[in-house]
Amino acid sequence: MQTISAYHLHREETMRTTLNVDDEALESAMEAAPGKTKTDVINEALREFARRRRLHEFLKFEGKVRWEGDLNELRGRRKRT
Repeated sequence: MQTISAYHLHREETMRTTLNVDDEALESAMEAAPGKTKTDVINEALREFARRRRLHEFLKFEGKVRWEGDLNELRGRRKRT
């Protein structure tokens, strides 16, 4: 386990955060993102986590919303003649 201290701006104030991070998880993430700092990797992971959670909320609408339209038109595909 690794303890990471980070500083970030929150409403124009500097805030310090200390995290206990799984060494193997961090090492794996760092290998998947060469050239990025630990802070960059952790911030990206947090944003991705939040994005996936928000998308997961859409599943509650599965089978409950009726949609009418043309996917080919929506995707900008031309109709074949």
